[in-house]
Amino acid sequence: MNHQHIHWLGHASFRIEDGGTRMYVDPWKLPPNSPIADVIFITHAHYDHFSVEDIAKIKKEGTVFFAPKDVAYQLKGTVISVVPGEMYHVGELKVKTVPAYNLTKHYHPRQNNWVGYIVSLSTGQKIYHSGDTDFTPEMRSVVTDFALLACGGTYTMSAKEAAEAANVFKPHTLIPMHWGDIVGTRQDAEDVKSMFKGETIIKDTERQ
Repeated sequence: MNHQHIHWLGHASFRIEDGGTRMYVDPWKLPPNSPIADVIFITHAHYDHFSVEDIAKIKKEGTVFFAPKDVAYQLKGTVISVVPGEMYHVGELKVKTVPAYNLTKHYHPRQNNWVGYIVSLSTGQKIYHSGDTDFTPEMRSVVTDFALLACGGTYTMSAKEAAEAANVFKPHTLIPMHWGDIVGTRQDAEDVKSMFKGETIIKDTERQ
């Protein structure tokens, strides 16, 4: 499945192109002169996902933000304050939020109402960004073409857990993330690839 429109910018940061629309998820450590954003998704409030400095580099008049309540109030402009497990329609864009939380760790408590996103592109293709999460019961019912799954362990799913999750909800293509910066290594991504029964694409970061 063509994945050239999905750009991994390192860690959990992505730029997704949908025709002429540019979307970012958790922009962080962006290079200068990054393309301007039409839509920005923030999964949760941690500094490596909600970076005011990076948002300032790519926002314009009219950029639409999707963010949980504890982030949304800090943003200005068109801001959609989201909660887990809901569907949002903004113009042509369809977005579903998936709860993102830790089961046995304390870094991402369920009561914070942090999220992952399933974004439906104009082509009908769906892209799921897990946010920082463990393999939650809610993830079992995700329906998506692409799954961008955290696999670095410590704060999120390990490689084994990410592959196990994907083998349950069966995306067409899995792109491992949340490795190579702060936590996780390329080996984690390779381990996901070896355990997931579908297609795994290990992206090189496009930060340079």
